[in-house]
Amino acid sequence: MSEHRRKPPQPEGGGRAAARRAAQQSPTGRRAARGASTSSPSAAHGEERPYEGRAAARRAAQRAGGGRRRASEAGGAGIGGHGGGRRGTGGPGGPGRGRGEGPGRKRLIDYPRHDKYGWRRWVPSWKLVAGLCLAFLGSLMTAGTIAYAVVEVPDQNKAAAAQNNVYYYADGSQLAATGGEVNRQIVSIDNIPSHMQNAVISAENKTFHTDKGIDPAGIARAVVNMAKGGQTQGGSTITQQFVKNAMLGDQSQTLSRKVKELFISMKVGTELQKPKIMEGYLNTSYYGRGAYGIQAAARTYYGVNAKELNASQCAFLASLLKGATYYDPAGATEIDSRATPKANTERATKRWTWILGEMRKDGHLTAEEHAKAVAKFPMPDKPKKNAQLSGQTGYLVDLAKAYFINNNDQGITAEHLAKGGYEIHTTFDRKKVEKLTKAVEDVRKKHIDAKKRPETDTHVQFGGASVNPRTGAIVAIYGGEDATKHFTNNADKTGAQVGSTFKPFVLAAAMRDGVRDPNSGPVQGPEERRIVDPDKSRYNGVNKLKIKKYNGSVWQNEKGEEWLQRNDGDESYKDITLREAMIHSANSPFVQLGMDVGIDKVRQAALDAGLREDSLIEADVPSFSIGISDPSAIRMAGAYATFAANGEQREPYSVTKVEHRGQVIFKHEDSSERKFSSAVSSNITDVLRDVVEDPEGTGRNARLPGRDVAGKTGTTDGNKSAWFVGYTPQLATAIDMYRMDDNAENKNRKFLEMFGTGGQQKIHGSSFPSEIWHDYMEQALKGTEVERFPEPEPLGAEAVYGGGLSSPEPTPSPTPSETPSETPSETPSETPSESPKPSESCNRFDWTCDPTAGQDGDPTNGGADTGTTDGGATDGGVTTSPPAPTGGSGNGGANGSQGTGNGGGWLGGPEG
Repeated sequence: MSEHRRKPPQPEGGGRAAARRAAQQSPTGRRAARGASTSSPSAAHGEERPYEGRAAARRAAQRAGGGRRRASEAGGAGIGGHGGGRRGTGGPGGPGRGRGEGPGRKRLIDYPRHDKYGWRRWVPSWKLVAGLCLAFLGSLMTAGTIAYAVVEVPDQNKAAAAQNNVYYYADGSQLAATGGEVNRQIVSIDNIPSHMQNAVISAENKTFHTDKGIDPAGIARAVVNMAKGGQTQGGSTITQQFVKNAMLGDQSQTLSRKVKELFISMKVGTELQKPKIMEGYLNTSYYGRGAYGIQAAARTYYGVNAKELNASQCAFLASLLKGATYYDPAGATEIDSRATPKANTERATKRWTWILGEMRKDGHLTAEEHAKAVAKFPMPDKPKKNAQLSGQTGYLVDLAKAYFINNNDQGITAEHLAKGGYEIHTTFDRKKVEKLTKAVEDVRKKHIDAKKRPETDTHVQFGGASVNPRTGAIVAIYGGEDATKHFTNNADKTGAQVGSTFKPFVLAAAMRDGVRDPNSGPVQGPEERRIVDPDKSRYNGVNKLKIKKYNGSVWQNEKGEEWLQRNDGDESYKDITLREAMIHSANSPFVQLGMDVGIDKVRQAALDAGLREDSLIEADVPSFSIGISDPSAIRMAGAYATFAANGEQREPYSVTKVEHRGQVIFKHEDSSERKFSSAVSSNITDVLRDVVEDPEGTGRNARLPGRDVAGKTGTTDGNKSAWFVGYTPQLATAIDMYRMDDNAENKNRKFLEMFGTGGQQKIHGSSFPSEIWHDYMEQALKGTEVERFPEPEPLGAEAVYGGGLSSPEPTPSPTPSETPSETPSETPSETPSESPKPSESCNRFDWTCDPTAGQDGDPTNGGADTGTTDGGATDGGVTTSPPAPTGGSGNGGANGSQGTGNGGGWLGGPEG
């Protein structure tokens, strides 16, 4: 046979054709099929069999190999083969199909891996992992190199160009522009004392002279904190803090900003010398009171140039860098109620001492220098207010600023605001602010004369706030005579107790939660309650009654002393409904009602209405129900607004939105929550309407002809504060009045009595406060539509009599002294001189009825207070106010300090 007729050897591979030819040839693998021919018929004749498709190949393989399995075996292990598929393909060198697939063409990135099977195909090789890591690191290095080249070293002179913060009234007109008057002057490092440089090094960055400008550990903490959903932390080295200070254009707490800050810090640490970095840091840092830079701080706090500061002063200014809001002895209660002058002074003194100690430890001060520096705390000068923030403007700006700082979720602080560039849109109504100011000033000019009555008319303070019940927006406040002279915002928390204006919360709790059945409870069984109805429930209004627990046992303090509650003017009332008790502001019914309901329920009702927990005293004592707590005028207006809104509670707010560089970064979201049913709220409103409209009501001076008005008066023990809080459907307003020299140098400031103030024997909520309320509301609502309150809804069939007996004969009582005694009573409780006749019968709803009740009347009804009278009608102020379970005996005072008077042990509370 001619050689040229012979078919040349086929290359490895070949796909399906190769598999077919392999099946036609004799097997060459490890196991030859028995009886298999060593050559194909066509090969014997020297000719090639024509292609007949897959079926023919399969049949040929079966004939040659004895069936499918043998064909598979024959083609499955040939030389260089990788195994055959189920059809017997994949002979010698052939890739076959399925699992017998060969290596094929090699890829640049071998993934999934071509020569692995199952899960191994998806496991990258070490070469692939190493390659990816190298590529990733290379990319980071490239990106880092580019970022490093792009960022610029901060210019402290550019950082000094602060912008205005502009505040707007609700109508869009400008309220004030602050921050633009840059209180900063760049000084060279030669004019910054070494003590100041060493103070910040010892306090903040001991490795300043040797580090590279960044703190990897601090950066890692920031990243971890952000990954957990928290805010990123500030730079921990002086270099990083300098960079942060200079990044005025971007104060966001984001990862991108942190990365940018990192690269700038690296560049600063490389290209600037340490003295230049220190100079930039001290010239761009914020020291509070609007002072940027060490020169401005030296002038603001001590009235000297920076180079004249001594070591003690430098240590104090270094302590301010931790946060001037909490370390300035002047305080910053407009931002945070915890930042009081006293608390700030204590914090500043502690940190000042620590910094001086660290300076001594680090060798920056000699023993002699240290001893001289710590000898006396360098108390700074008093702050000076910006002239354009005089009058009410400063109070409005401070209130809006504090609200924004405390409610934004971007970590924007007072320091950020001081850098300027923000537009703050407030809720304040310009006209209403002016009308409230005028109403207060008219009363002051008409009645208060410090020259004529220096002993009684000095240090008289007024405060007020007005809230829209439908939105919670604070539309007006009165913070004091002048924000540049009187620094405390009287519309905010002052410490003045609210007296009987607290009673509506007691009644709301009684109508919502009910009074406790003395025959139920932990011992007798599940607690049962019965809803109180203001017209059906009657309580004993006798003067000087023992206060009982809800189960009928006599209430005693921790010393075992009983408590007798007094009514204002020692007035006694026969069985009286709660509506009548509210109209006359009788104390004993509400003190006992609070005990029957539970002080915890009364407290919760006050919180649900909108008061803050930190304004309510912690002690669960009987007098809690008659206003020994000290909420602000803003919060009282907001809480009464909840009733005006028929039970829908909305948080008072003063900022609608804030913009920065043209972008809205904060926007108030309207929200409300139903806290009281419309039945409870409408009944509270109906009762408070009678306080104003009834001829004997304590709030009758607040009537607005043609309009529905609801409100309540309040006067406290020792005549140290007086209130009127009221509302119409459109507006809720609270007015308070008190005497306190809050600008005094001494730390033991206290509320002063108002007997004789304004030429009146006694100041009541029905006098000057209700007069101011009336004059303001009359003008504020002028021209607006007259709206009506909803009719009171039924409280339900379960509303019953509350637990009062027919009242015994009132206890004879002496005429009260106009001036309470300043000497603590030696007797913890009073004993009436005569025993009243017992009630002839008990009401079927009275769970604790005792027909033989003794001198104090019904043992379940009591409560006394040395309240006050409003124009002949009792106002029932707080006279038994305990600040805590550790006070002395007496009737208590208005401001929460220990006091004296008549009454029961530690419940006697404060007088001063």
